[in-house]
Amino acid sequence: MGLLTRLDRHADLVGRMADTLGVDLVEAAQRGDIGEGSLRNAVHTCMGCTQPGACESWLDAHSQGASETPDFCRNKAMLDRMATR
Repeated sequence: MGLLTRLDRHADLVGRMADTLGVDLVEAAQRGDIGEGSLRNAVHTCMGCTQPGACESWLDAHSQGASETPDFCRNKAMLDRMATR
């Protein structure tokens, strides 16, 4: 898998995880709750995950929403914190 394909896949996973938690990343960025660098870092952190397939399965199983990210999510602390705002 090429770098750009991996980058797109993990950007999608971060976005889907945020959506599943009810976090609007665009709104959070507009409010100043998260910066562009933090979003970029979240995608890079996600790219280091060894379980993207498990993440996709978890997201598919929680299409109606979730109150917190799975324990294996490398962005768990950031996303859970944003979900409580």
